[in-house]
Amino acid sequence: MESKKLLLGVALIALGFTSCKDEKEAQAEKAVDTYVVYVDSVEKVAIEDAQKNWDGIDAGYQLRMSEAEANLANLKDSIKAKERIDASRARYEVLRAKYAATNQVENVGQSQAPSSKQQLRNALFGEGKIGEDMSFAWVNADNIHGVYQDFIHTAENNKDSYTREDWDEIKLMYEALDSRKNTVEKEGLSKDDNKKIAALKFKFAPMIKVNRMGAKSEEMSEAKE
Repeated sequence: MESKKLLLGVALIALGFTSCKDEKEAQAEKAVDTYVVYVDSVEKVAIEDAQKNWDGIDAGYQLRMSEAEANLANLKDSIKAKERIDASRARYEVLRAKYAATNQVENVGQSQAPSSKQQLRNALFGEGKIGEDMSFAWVNADNIHGVYQDFIHTAENNKDSYTREDWDEIKLMYEALDSRKNTVEKEGLSKDDNKKIAALKFKFAPMIKVNRMGAKSEEMSEAKE
């Protein structure tokens, strides 16, 4: 009688081990399937949407990949499962590279496109002559009259299209150019060029003041509407 009970107990224990093993294998298969299906779903996401949510997508990928690899030991055919994981990993790396390349192209395009402020400076002084350092070291006694002419004539010709922010920038540049003129006067600026510059400034000073005030009033009127 006791031997029968012992055999029954052993059988139950063996059944328990088998059941536990089957459950672990089922969980392992599910983890691998979930990982593979996740990569499939990522491939179907539009590039624009993937770029917006890439951090979340990659975090989900890393979690599912870790779970799949951690469960390999619980599978009978772990070699086949490893091949499935590796294949999905390779596909995901292709996607990652594609999104990274797209981001790089966009970032390069953005870095190459000058800001509106820089575009204004280029129009007033010439392409790349004035950068963020606002250096006027290139302005000297030989070219300063021409610099004033180009600056003032450009501002006059485009005065109706400038915003208040544009006029603030123009005023800032104008004052910086005047500061450079004070230095150039000591470096051989001719009396003739000095007179011509004075005539340009006499005409431009009131224009910049009136247009800045007009642009500001216009923006305030639009804001009220």
